[in-house]
Amino acid sequence: MLQEKQSAGQGTTREGVKKPRLIGMLGPAFVAAIAYVDPGNVAANLSAGAEFGYKLLWVLVAANLMAMVVQYLSAKIGLVTGKSLTANISDWFDDRRNTRRARTGRLFYWGQAEIIAAATDIAEVIGGAIALHLLFGIPSLLGGVIVGVVSLCLLVFQSERRQRTFEGIIVGFLVIITVGFLSGLFVTGLSVGEMVQGIVPRFQGTHSVILAASMLGATVMPHAVYLHSGLVRDRSFNPGSDESMGRHLHATRIDVFGALCLAGTVNIAMLCLAAQALRGVEGTDSIEGAHAAVTDALGPVIGALFAIGLLASGLASTSVGCYAGDMVMRDLLKIRIPIVLRRLITMIPGLVVLGLGIDPTWALVISQVVLSVGIPFALVPLVALTAKKALMGKWVNVRGLSGVGWLFAAVIIALNVVLIWLTVIGEA
Repeated sequence: MLQEKQSAGQGTTREGVKKPRLIGMLGPAFVAAIAYVDPGNVAANLSAGAEFGYKLLWVLVAANLMAMVVQYLSAKIGLVTGKSLTANISDWFDDRRNTRRARTGRLFYWGQAEIIAAATDIAEVIGGAIALHLLFGIPSLLGGVIVGVVSLCLLVFQSERRQRTFEGIIVGFLVIITVGFLSGLFVTGLSVGEMVQGIVPRFQGTHSVILAASMLGATVMPHAVYLHSGLVRDRSFNPGSDESMGRHLHATRIDVFGALCLAGTVNIAMLCLAAQALRGVEGTDSIEGAHAAVTDALGPVIGALFAIGLLASGLASTSVGCYAGDMVMRDLLKIRIPIVLRRLITMIPGLVVLGLGIDPTWALVISQVVLSVGIPFALVPLVALTAKKALMGKWVNVRGLSGVGWLFAAVIIALNVVLIWLTVIGEA
């Protein structure tokens, strides 16, 4: 993470007020990091490892570095302005001095963000339903209902007063995900030599390029970018002095680095597990096939842990996605519907997909393509606004950070365009 001109303060936030402990400022990034270990990532990482071994390991390393910069900027704008990214975008529309255009702009922006939220929910509900089927043989539609109900229970803790509790629950799921997907490595081991070679960028035929574009381009999810800024805002940090702001930004860098390192480790572990145990095995291009291959190769215990990790991924991801959708509606439309009602509405598309018997893997692919369409609407305003001195003041991005932000945004957007095109022509 590039350092900025201002160093983290070490004193108290105000005279007579005790400065917050570093550990108390951590947490939001770990919630946002759930987006990086969702069922879509599981499918992509396992497919890459099974087909190409360790050769695409470098893609995950690059994706994680990009994600760190993007999520830091998201948290930064929430901390410095006291508003989420979508609230700042809403203000930008309102400042255009044309009330009708501002309303139309905010409505359009909300509409595309809501479609993104629906696509996110479809992927997570399907992933959770698949996990329940793998673990207990529960029919897909019933499994989707169970995932929705459990996530609804989790969202009871989604409020400013209970945000720490919600964060704690999501971090607990992240731990389960980590154990579920790392456990297989204790059985298979790792080929350190091949891992080192895998860090060097290279491809092996056209399909490896397509898969790399899918892995790298679809890593940064729009709802994670929107959400992180809102989580920081809702923490009510109120840094106050410049010294305290520096300390909070320093804590944010640590939070982002720790959370994305953990998420990156999980993703790398999935690829390495597939590379070590599933290479060349047929049927690993779907989650069900990969689970069957893992169970056959490593035994039922590892297979069960894998499915538990997938279930935790689906439950946590769908709760976080609904949280993000609620925040976007609140900021852009200036209204808020009860979270219970929202959860019931957003469950419907995923349940329809499951009820119609649509191929789950295909549905996951399409959902990732829809998410790709929303990437520019999140990244371009994020980099532009954090580079705006009138908004960020002395905490505006230094030129190097803005340059890296624009570079990463351009790469991610370009790869998503490639992914969309390849999907349209039937190559992805």
